[in-house]
Amino acid sequence: MPDDPSRERLIHKVLEQQVAKHGNRTFLYFKDEAFGYQDFDQAANRVACGLQELGIEKGDKVAIMMNNCPEFLFLWFGLSKLGAVEVPINTAHKGELLVYFLDFSDTSLLVIDRQYLDQVEPILNQAPKIKKVIIFGQSVEGMPKLDRPVLDWSQIIDNDGRYQSCDVLWSDPFGILFTSGTTGPSKGALMPQNYALFMGESVIQSVAYDEQDCLYNALPLFHGNAQVLSFMPALMSGARTVLAERFSASKFWDDVRRYGCTEFNYIGSIVPILCKADPKPDDADNPLQKMFGAAAPKDLFEAFEKRFSLTLIEGYGMVEIGMPLLSNFRARRPGSCGKPFPDYAVKLVDDNGLEVGPHAVGEILVRPLKPYCMKLEYYKMAEKTVEAWRNLWFHTGDYARCDEDGFFYFVDRKKDALRRRGENISSYEVEKVVNSHEAILESAAVAMKSELGEDDIMICLMLKPGRTLTPEALIAFCNERMAYFMVPRYVRIMDQLPKTATQRTQKAELRKQGITPDTWDREGAGKELKR
Repeated sequence: MPDDPSRERLIHKVLEQQVAKHGNRTFLYFKDEAFGYQDFDQAANRVACGLQELGIEKGDKVAIMMNNCPEFLFLWFGLSKLGAVEVPINTAHKGELLVYFLDFSDTSLLVIDRQYLDQVEPILNQAPKIKKVIIFGQSVEGMPKLDRPVLDWSQIIDNDGRYQSCDVLWSDPFGILFTSGTTGPSKGALMPQNYALFMGESVIQSVAYDEQDCLYNALPLFHGNAQVLSFMPALMSGARTVLAERFSASKFWDDVRRYGCTEFNYIGSIVPILCKADPKPDDADNPLQKMFGAAAPKDLFEAFEKRFSLTLIEGYGMVEIGMPLLSNFRARRPGSCGKPFPDYAVKLVDDNGLEVGPHAVGEILVRPLKPYCMKLEYYKMAEKTVEAWRNLWFHTGDYARCDEDGFFYFVDRKKDALRRRGENISSYEVEKVVNSHEAILESAAVAMKSELGEDDIMICLMLKPGRTLTPEALIAFCNERMAYFMVPRYVRIMDQLPKTATQRTQKAELRKQGITPDTWDREGAGKELKR
């Protein structure tokens, strides 16, 4: 009988297939450690065995609050072998939000780095569903006393790796990945096994990986990007992969050269950060050939590729849907996130649900054309699931436009769009002009409610080290380079913009902070704009 894809397209099955093909060929590097496929699989087996002995079964939820390390990956694959569900937790969380993630996900077991225990201890009594805690990075001696059983990681993996396998299907969930809550509580996207494999295949096809490649993975493993867009493509293509503790601009190129990395996945402000480092004569002398990601400023494409002698490949996606828009290694356009991947249907619509034509801005709507390649549901949020899928299309809440050749261009997040005096304004376009000022490191444009209705624009920014800039000078700069209605009313110069662990600016936090005492008001200062 032919292989049954519903039982073969599983995260841990990919690893086992690579062991059968490559044996113990080196696959993963972390600092000075190296792991072969067989080493990796045996480590995952020991985790599966240890967790099973603790009573973890198919469908049980296990929260992971750990830094990047091989043990995080062993745990992920060990859970997959049991059909259990990982709940990765951002290590920065604490207090009420941490309680929400642990309780709402129905987590019964928490695996945590010792350094984050101080964040968890005060709230454990509010998370009664957690029955046991496993601490990583702490010896058995001196283990903290909690109000429930506590085990050391070494106790979990002290076994022969023999576990009782269960029937896991491609439709079974492997994880609950929480999305950011902008208008309410964060939603937990319940993700099927096949999603991870589908994402790996999509990236491999777009970026053209093979066994000769080496992927550098510096994004946090508690986010889906590092798992399904970085690690899975490396595993599925037979490439080597390097896991870094975190992204560091000062260490990045040294690591790339040390391990011979040919590819890196970027997000957020990573491209501008690398580009703004002082040029060096050997910038182009590196093994990196391709960088895959999203939202690299269009005006940096050519200069960045030339300086570092590599190719940027962009796509568009989100946790719930994967990457429905992808550029191709051999067919791409600067500023474009590509064309619809063949296994998706994608369209742009106006506020009335009517499809828009070329160059018109519309909301991105998506449908999968294959089974189990998008989220199953928002966990325990049936109404939110139905709301997102109205008219049988997933509504992304993001704006884009499409040219005559079918290339899509991201415009803005719907919630970040600005409307002033009847004009729709892209925060990205405002930031693009502001960031072009030689004294500015980065910026974020957000909406402030106007006393006249609609929005006034606030620009929050960081200056480059040693540089100075007055709000008046910035407004004059903007007035020469953008439409008058786009020029910010408010200017706030900050030491640091609030960021997520993946270096995305937290615009919701800036909106929440509002007009602070250190905010400069153009209208209050009586500055008139040229029209």
